[in-house]
Amino acid sequence: MTDQLTFISKTGTAIETVFDDLAALRIAVFRDYPYLYEGSVEYERAYLQTYFRAARSFLFAVYDGSDMVGATTCIPLEDETAEVRKPFEDAGFEVSSVFYFGESILLPAYRGMGIGHRFFDEREAHARSFGNYTLSCFCSVDRGDNHPVKQANYRPNDAFWVKRGYRKEPSLQSTMEWPDVGEAVSSPKTMIFWTKSLSQ
Repeated sequence: MTDQLTFISKTGTAIETVFDDLAALRIAVFRDYPYLYEGSVEYERAYLQTYFRAARSFLFAVYDGSDMVGATTCIPLEDETAEVRKPFEDAGFEVSSVFYFGESILLPAYRGMGIGHRFFDEREAHARSFGNYTLSCFCSVDRGDNHPVKQANYRPNDAFWVKRGYRKEPSLQSTMEWPDVGEAVSSPKTMIFWTKSLSQ
């Protein structure tokens, strides 16, 4: 770790210029519990196309030298994929007023430095900058209480999210698919949403 971290932000198609860095970071961080993501560049390319195509999508990333060590993204919910939009559509939300927060990922050595809070600050500021979004949301995977590879000292991020003003919404659920570590094919995962009013 160097003493000087640098931060960058990109929107829309410009996000593609750091695709390799972002894909590598996502694969590294999401391999750990609870995501257990058996990542591949092919999967990343398909996933990140959604962000590349959306004019209002946003990436904020932190570098240590030439290495991306943390990143966070967000995108208008109406530009997200069907499985992300569906819980809100079914519940009667005005999807055009919701901003979806994607990943918030940071290598372990850089945690506890306030960067996670910075990630939320940057995304919330970006969403508010347009003046027509009233709600932010994100989702997290639900692995249940007794997953066989859950570490005894594992602590979920729930307390941090509550401190940020987010509320867990068990009625808003979706299913996403990716291959778990050691799997050759994708399998379904239950995702539960958290929401926050952007007027907070």
